[in-house]
Amino acid sequence: MAIPNIRIPCRQLFIDGEWREPLKKNRLPIINPANEEIIGYIPAATEEDVDIAVKAARSALRRDDWGSTTGAQRAKYLRAIAAKVLEKKPELATLETIDNGKPWFEAASDIDDVVACFEYYADLAEALDSKKKTEVKLHLDSFKTHVLREPLGVVGLITPWNYPLLMTTWKVAPALAAGCAAILKPSELASITSLELGEICREVGLPPGALSILTGLGHEAGSPLVSHPDVDKIAFTGSGPTGVKIMTAAAQLVKPVTLELGGKSPIVVFDDIHDLDIAVEWTLFGCFWTNGQICSATSRLIIQETIAPQFLARLLEWTKNIKISDPLEEDCKLGPVISRGQYEKVLKFISTAKDEGATILYGGDRPEHLKKGYYIQPTIITDVDTSMEIWNEEVFGPVLCVKTFKTEEEAIELANDTKYGLGAAILSKDLERCERFTKAFQSGVVWINCSQPCFWQPPWGGKKRSGFGRELGEWSLENYLNIKQVTQYVTPDEPWAFYKSPSKL
Repeated sequence: MAIPNIRIPCRQLFIDGEWREPLKKNRLPIINPANEEIIGYIPAATEEDVDIAVKAARSALRRDDWGSTTGAQRAKYLRAIAAKVLEKKPELATLETIDNGKPWFEAASDIDDVVACFEYYADLAEALDSKKKTEVKLHLDSFKTHVLREPLGVVGLITPWNYPLLMTTWKVAPALAAGCAAILKPSELASITSLELGEICREVGLPPGALSILTGLGHEAGSPLVSHPDVDKIAFTGSGPTGVKIMTAAAQLVKPVTLELGGKSPIVVFDDIHDLDIAVEWTLFGCFWTNGQICSATSRLIIQETIAPQFLARLLEWTKNIKISDPLEEDCKLGPVISRGQYEKVLKFISTAKDEGATILYGGDRPEHLKKGYYIQPTIITDVDTSMEIWNEEVFGPVLCVKTFKTEEEAIELANDTKYGLGAAILSKDLERCERFTKAFQSGVVWINCSQPCFWQPPWGGKKRSGFGRELGEWSLENYLNIKQVTQYVTPDEPWAFYKSPSKL
């Protein structure tokens, strides 16, 4: 597919089905991470804009054109959105790459997943009609009970910058399928395609207020959304410290939250792997894909010492072969990180690792042939101790740290030696061993003889400080439903006879 030359759209806030200028008229620059140039501006919402969006969402839930829709009716909107996204795939992938820095072919693959995700939740929305009312059998004949699955209400969706449109879809699609009214606040570092979703919703005729999109800074737009008394739930993907702030604010209103807060995932490699090169490639992909900016990145390589020398030698050869370039170039496999701040943060992690005694086996700096842009070489760090920062903290960049082990018990202990618990991988031809590790890993996702494949049908989420709740699959739909018990006394002419009746005069 040819990469189109496109102009950056100039959008406003998407509220109540139309484009509106933020009340304070503030805008934020869009910086292309590949060349550090300002390529446009996004609107910056504030508390006043949030309040308008929340009122629009409440109104949508009261109106028949959204609040009274069936799952089948909502499915039509979701499929129409999917069709429009597919129609605009080349443009959306290019916008994603310019805004985010990921290689174009990865962005194009993300757009395919966006389409599939909307279609999947369209199917679930239709299926919801038959599950909306479910009878519950009781032990007493004088009562009958059923359960209703209803939209939870107005939901605030806060998304990160590493998969801008795809992570938006992970939240928007199930929220709309459930019949909620959603307010999306994407990361200010990558908002272009989320705003384009607003234009797509306008084109397909999604009822006003069903989805509003507010771009802007976290403390100016995100915080008021979280603390708004008329927002019924928050779903957030992002950093741990921000997740703590969101959870604290939501707790003041006893507001439910779903949190996906990243990780420091292990990939455990045994000496009985099927093929050395296959294992090396999965190790690279698990850490360096999406420019290393993956919440579930298997960035801790835990390798059996009997195979470590030959594995690392081959890993080095493969790493040197990775093409680092402008992400719009053909066959680019590693583009820039998202921003100047992230660039400096990643380099600081690397320099601290060196200061603490680790060895930079490869990388650790800017590629010599790229003078501008936030590029960092794929980096491999050895001689790592478990007390080091590089072992314990999420880097969110193309940095892999390495530690060896002798026994299974030692490997399990090292794998679980983290405050996070999102993903974990094991590479071994011994499937019984893989099953033991599957049970032992303290994580929400396990990969066997691979790393990072992600699908929209199974659940996604972690444990420990990686957060709680699940996205994707049927589990995500449940996040946006209220379960209501309805119990009827079927013999209203018969007294309950709990109290003694007063004497009749």
